[in-house]
Amino acid sequence: MFTGIIQAIGQIAAIEANGVDSRFYIKTAGLSLEDVLIGDSIASNGICLTAIKLPGDGFWADVSAETLSKTSFRHIKVGSKVNLEKALLATTHLGGHIVSGHVDGLGEIIERSNAGRSIHFKIRAPKELAKYISGKGSICVNGISLTVNEVNGAVFELNIVPHTLEETTLFNSRVGEEVNLEVDIIARYLERLLLGDKAAETSPQQGVTMALLAENGFLGNK
Repeated sequence: MFTGIIQAIGQIAAIEANGVDSRFYIKTAGLSLEDVLIGDSIASNGICLTAIKLPGDGFWADVSAETLSKTSFRHIKVGSKVNLEKALLATTHLGGHIVSGHVDGLGEIIERSNAGRSIHFKIRAPKELAKYISGKGSICVNGISLTVNEVNGAVFELNIVPHTLEETTLFNSRVGEEVNLEVDIIARYLERLLLGDKAAETSPQQGVTMALLAENGFLGNK
C-alpha cells in the first residue's frame, strides 16, 4: 500500500524486452533504498512494482504484458521520468490517501492552463471510471494523491500547486498525454458492498443502478 505522496523522481535507465513482457531498470535518484529488500514494492508512476535486483542506485522490476497493455508504461522509454514512492509503513504519515498501486485505467490530459502560480489540468477518464470520481474526492494520477476540484461527466479538473509541480513529473505533462489513474479504493469497495447478495452471482454485473438500490431498500418510496 502507498499514500500517493511522491518521494522522488526516478529515471528509466534500461529496458530489457522478453517476449511480451519487459524488465525495467529504474534509477531512484534521491530516494534511499537502504531499507528496501528484494521483493519489496515501489510504486512507479502509480504502478506497484516488485524490486527483483538492487544494484545500489536503483532497482530492477519485471513488468507483465498485462501491465504494459493497461498502463502508461507501454509508452515508457529509456530516459523517461517516473514518480516514485516506497511502500508505506505502520509509522508512515498518511498525508495523501490509501493507494494500492493497482491502476484502474488510463486518463488523457485534455487541457493545461496557468492558474496563478499553479497549473490547472483537465483530464478525461474512461467512462467506466467516471462514477468513482467526485468533486473534492481523492484520485491518484501517475502515483500522485490529488484532490478533484470539479467533475463534468468523465472529465475532472485538478489544480496543481507549485510544490507538487516541482516534486513530480506533472511539471512536464502536456495535453494529449496518457496518465495512470487509480480511483479511491473506498468507492470500489462501497460499490461491491451495495451489490449485496448479487455480488456472488457469476453473470456479468452492470454495477450499482437506481433499480438495484431501490430493490435493496436504499431508496425510500416517493
